[in-house]
Amino acid sequence: MATTETSKASTVSRVSLVEVYKSDRRLHLYDGDELVADYPIKLGFEPVGHKLERGDGKTPVGMYHVDRRNPYSLFTLSLGLSYPNKIDLEMAAARGVNPGGDIFIHGQANKSRITRNDDWTEGCIALSNEDMEVLFQTVDIGTPVHVYH
Repeated sequence: MATTETSKASTVSRVSLVEVYKSDRRLHLYDGDELVADYPIKLGFEPVGHKLERGDGKTPVGMYHVDRRNPYSLFTLSLGLSYPNKIDLEMAAARGVNPGGDIFIHGQANKSRITRNDDWTEGCIALSNEDMEVLFQTVDIGTPVHVYH
C-alpha cells in the first residue's frame, strides 16, 4: 500500500477530519477544508455493506470519532473508533445480535514490513505502517471519522 499522493500531513500539526471511502479503498485527512493526505487502505474481509454484527468481517459505515490511541498495538499503532454508535446499537438490538466492537484504524499485523494486498481485517481499516505513523502523529482523540460506502 504505497501512498499515491504526496502527503502534506507531516507539515500539519493536527488533522481535523478523517474520511474513509470504502468502495475506493481510500482514507483522506483534512485540515479544515483542505485535503492534506490521501492514503490507500484495506478493509474487513467482507467489505461490502455496513457492519451488522460481531464476526461478519465488515467495516462499519457511519459517523464516528477517535476514542482511544494505542502505541503498543499488535498492528503497528492504532486509533480506536467509537463503534458501535447509537444507530449501530439500535440496528443490532432490532436484529437480536451483538454489534461487535474494537474497530480501529491500524497498520500491518505484528509490525510487519509486508503490506497485504487483500481486504484482511475483521472490520478495521488498515494502512501501511508508514502511513499509520503519520496518522498517529496527527490525529487526536475526538477527531471525527466519517466512513462512507
